[in-house]
Amino acid sequence: MPHHYKNSYKVTEKELVSLSVYNVGFQKCDALYQWGPGIRDHYLIHYIISGKGTYRVAGQTYHLSGGDTFLVYPNTEVVYCADEQNPWEYAWVGFTGSDASMILKATDFSPENPFIRDTPRGNDIHRQILHIYDARGNEFEHAVEMTGRLYTMLALFMHGATHAGSQNSANSYVQKSIEYISSNYSYAITVEDIAGYVGVSRSHLFRSFEAVLGRSPKEYLTDFRMKQACYLLEHSSLSITAIANSLGFDNSLYFSKTFHRANGLSPREYRQSKKSP
Repeated sequence: MPHHYKNSYKVTEKELVSLSVYNVGFQKCDALYQWGPGIRDHYLIHYIISGKGTYRVAGQTYHLSGGDTFLVYPNTEVVYCADEQNPWEYAWVGFTGSDASMILKATDFSPENPFIRDTPRGNDIHRQILHIYDARGNEFEHAVEMTGRLYTMLALFMHGATHAGSQNSANSYVQKSIEYISSNYSYAITVEDIAGYVGVSRSHLFRSFEAVLGRSPKEYLTDFRMKQACYLLEHSSLSITAIANSLGFDNSLYFSKTFHRANGLSPREYRQSKKSP
């Protein structure tokens, strides 16, 4: 095995629904290997497998080592550098999407503290990053599997969050709800179904979502489905009725009204707008 290596994969289209993988990989760095100063246009999580290094952001320098994790926020200048004597080895995944910032708010990451020491369930997080890498590819099925693995990895960070008491419980309920929605949105599931799966009342689930994500479970479910709808309208030839059915709507008229309310266009108009030069 060489002293240093790098395996990485970059997605050519990063437009899948509310969360999508931008790049993924793992690397054993040379001594003093440095990235930056530079800015990313996506979120980027590094899980440190072994070794040491420094992460500089917002005038602060953090000394990190095996088992720690650091997060690069979009549009933020950073520098990270491997140690001279014991350069780090890490796995990383970059991602974008409207769900990203909301989910990260339910973890222990923050712009003020963009790292987690002795990451809870770090081995599981490392394993999920490798699963994302193994699922790589530019077909729709690859994107779906990579995103599913990414949701699971982020849920581990939510589960390990150390927010006090009730906030931690709320995070756990929202985490389980997101897992359930991402696996079952194609069925005619309701908020009652989600609450039943999580094991709390509908009102308790509502309060948890409002506390963690700032919106209701129904709003989250609808938004998730609408982003899936946008992708299918643009990238598939399925009929409007077929798309409605595949997103858990048994009434295509209701689907069209919901889509229009969310996007300001009918599904047919949206599809046509994406085909126009």
